[in-house]
This record gives sequence, structure tokens and C-alpha cells, in this order.
Amino acid sequence: MRRARIFSGSSHPGLCDSICERLGTSPAKCRLKKFANGETSVEVGCSVRDQDVFIVQSGSQNVNDSIIELLILISACKGGSANKITAVMPYFPYSKQSKKKAHRGAITARMVANLLHIAGVDHVITVDLHASQMQGFFTKPVDNLYAEPLLARWIRHNIPDWRNCVVVSKNPGGTKRVTQLADVLKLNFALITTDRRRVRDGWMSSRIQSNRHSPAVSEHGDEEDERIRVTAPNNGNGYTNGIANGLNGLGISENGNSPSVRPVDSMSSSMTLPPHPQDDFDEEYTDDHAQSVTYGRLVQGHIVDDDYPSPSPAQSAVADIDPMLSSIHSLHSLRGGGGGGGADDALGGTIDAHNSDDEEEADAMSGTERMITLVGDVKNKTVLLLDDMIDRSATWIAAAEHCKKRANAKKVICLATHGVFGGDCLKEMDTCQYIDQVVVTNSFPIDASKLPGGKTDGLAASGAGTRGKLTVIDLSILLGEAIRRNHNGESVSALFQNFMD
Repeated sequence: MRRARIFSGSSHPGLCDSICERLGTSPAKCRLKKFANGETSVEVGCSVRDQDVFIVQSGSQNVNDSIIELLILISACKGGSANKITAVMPYFPYSKQSKKKAHRGAITARMVANLLHIAGVDHVITVDLHASQMQGFFTKPVDNLYAEPLLARWIRHNIPDWRNCVVVSKNPGGTKRVTQLADVLKLNFALITTDRRRVRDGWMSSRIQSNRHSPAVSEHGDEEDERIRVTAPNNGNGYTNGIANGLNGLGISENGNSPSVRPVDSMSSSMTLPPHPQDDFDEEYTDDHAQSVTYGRLVQGHIVDDDYPSPSPAQSAVADIDPMLSSIHSLHSLRGGGGGGGADDALGGTIDAHNSDDEEEADAMSGTERMITLVGDVKNKTVLLLDDMIDRSATWIAAAEHCKKRANAKKVICLATHGVFGGDCLKEMDTCQYIDQVVVTNSFPIDASKLPGGKTDGLAASGAGTRGKLTVIDLSILLGEAIRRNHNGESVSALFQNFMD
């Protein structure tokens, strides 16, 4: 590219080299060093006057050093009379802290955006922000690219029976991301949610079936004609989503209109829904619908058997609730109550970044017993467990264990854009018997010490490749094309589509 300079920070030089190779250029000369007292120093080794400058600096394990280094480099290029400065940040640091969680808390992601603006950045390119609303923090243009086309392409080329897969969200907050990928691949999708309620023994479909075959008798001695009836109009498309079957089976329509559900404390096992006239589309509740909803008990981050003693009996005070009504309340509350993975959701949420992964981990590993619910059919199918990042392992392991032990899934593949892998996350996922593969992109540099065996064998300099259960997809094709289009003044709309196919 003419009249353009691409600089690399110290966070992910391999990714910058791969981008430059695709663009037919080489990284511009820049010297990064630290003084004895820990201060960062940057020296630009070439002219940037009237040049379009692109600085590739992602988040890293040394997140604070990476941010300061980027700010100093932006300021140096601004002082060198650069025409335009674009920060290419595949993983945006502090993206977990995109909203105030306490009265005296800080919205740190907005502060980072303000620092970039003050330093002199003119444009920001990033990939899959933890919360898409963060684009509003900036006063300059932001291109929030999607890794979805790359993930979809990998699925098509590397999973032989990919048409028999189900895309699953491990928390309510990731539902939108999951449905988008499912629509691209024309696959079924499912949803996992957790809460603190526990349904006692006999809460599986056998109890639901017995309720259906044994007509209830009211206080006045009159038999009920029906307990629950569902409406199942033809959706008109060529495939049916498993989650849609589950929602219809619970009396909740796909268009978001749900029946009025009373608070959980007012429910009882004798509560029934009033009968309604027979319609052409009505059908009785069948076992097919029951199979689309799978429950489990989550204790200390693992799925336990029905006869496992509860660690906190007081938490099971609502065990007398009818299982169907309990599930209806669970789904209705996650829709009406923000759906972003509130404090009661052990697997958290990501769309509004309500909980950080550390908080999700604490909830999942707490001694409080929780009920985990899978809405959707994954039996004998490959589960594609999807989220935007992998930082801690407990929530992923719990979701994968539930899919295999309770829902009889054939295989579980964990997919995410950002492989942060904090602590021993990667090691724990690699040794987990319920996880068959972990797929991420190279947006975040993975420390060699965290890789299986502590070696980088099988991985390229950019971090892309396969090592053990880990597969890393190269983002350089996406970022390189975004840089080229921005430099030439072309539209980037095509990058949000499945241009890889």
C-alpha cells in the first residue's frame, strides 16, 4: 500500500507480521523499550508525515503496559504529522468493564476510549466487542468487525457432519450471537440457563407425562379438560429450531409473546392454565416437546445425580413447584428481566456484559445448588458451544457436561472469538472429558506456557494452528482486508457478510 505505515506493538507482533504479509508490505520501523524505572519509551524509526498510520496492538497478559504503549505510539505519530491514525485492536482491553456495577464503580472501557481520543486516534478497528454498545463510548469512527464468517467457514470445512450440529448459547446474554451463526449455517440452536431453584426428584418428562395422562381434579371435583395446550403455526422456513420446539412446548411463542406468568412464590403444583377453544393448529402436549427441555442439578460447577444430597436444603424451598411452570418462569424471567445474565445466572451473560467471567466463575463454583436448563434438542448431535471469549473454564465445563450427561450430545466443541485463557483455563478445558475441541481466533496472544505440553508445536508465528484440543483461526485475512479498504476509502460492509465462502 502506498502512503501507509503499519506499526506493531509488543503485544502481538506475530499477528502484525501476518497482516503485513497479506498486504505485501512489512511492519514500519519502531523501537519500543523500557527505562530502568519501568517507564515505556517509543521511537518511530521512519517518516509518517501525511501517511495513513495503522497501529496493531491487541490486549495481552500485560494489559496495562499494552495500553500505555499504544497511547504513546499514537501520540508519537500524531506529533510526526501523520495524516490519519487508526488503532487496530482485535481484542479491546477492559471490555468486560463496560457498565457500572457498583455505586462507586467506574466504566473503565469508556475511560480507555477517552484516552485513545486524547492521544490522537482517528479511527478504531476491533473485533467482536464484549458489549456492542461500547461503540458509543467513542467520538471517532469504530469498525467492530465480526469473526462469525471465519467461524462459519471453519465449521463447514472441518466438521464432516456439520449439518447435524446445534449451536448452543451457554448463557442468555449470548442468544443473539448464537442465532446469527445458526442462521448463517441454517442450523438449529439451543439455550442454556441457570437459576437457584431446584426441582426435586421426578421432575423429568416422566412426571410431565403422568400429569398429562392423569386428569387433575379441582376442589369442586370437576376434571380438567387440559393442563397445557400449545399453538404451533408453520414458520414457513425449511428447518425448525430446537429452541423453538422447546419454547412452543412451554407455551411461549417464537415472536416473543409469552403467557402471563405469576411470580415464582405464587406458583403451586395445582396451578393450571384455563382451557381454550379447539383450533386447527392446536395440539396436545407431547413427549417430543418434553425432550426439548433438559434439566440438571449444578453443584460446585458439575452436574450431579438426582439422589445427590443438596448442600443447602433451604435453597430448595420451591421444590414443590410443577416442573413445567418452573421452566416457564425461568424462561419468562430471563426475557422480561433483562436477559443479560443477572446475579442468579451461574453461566452469566455477555451481550450487556452484566457479569465478568470472574463473577460467573464464582457463581458456578459456589456451594449453592442451582438448576441448569437446556432448551433445545441436542441428542446424538454435535454441540457448538458459542460465546465471544473464553477466560475462565468453569462455565464452559458445566455447560458441556450438561449437554453430554443429561442431553446425550454426541460431541461438544467450544467456539469463541477471543481466547483469553486466564489462569489454568486452557489446561482445564484440554483435560476435560466433556469437551472435544476448543476453537478460538488469534485476536489475543496465547502464552506458550499455557499451551498443552508448554510448547508451541503446531502453531505458526501468528499463533494460528492446532495444538492438542486447541485450534486457533488466523484473523489476519479479516484485519488485513479491513486495513486495505479503510486506506483506499472503500466500504467495509462486505466484511460483515460471509465473504469467505
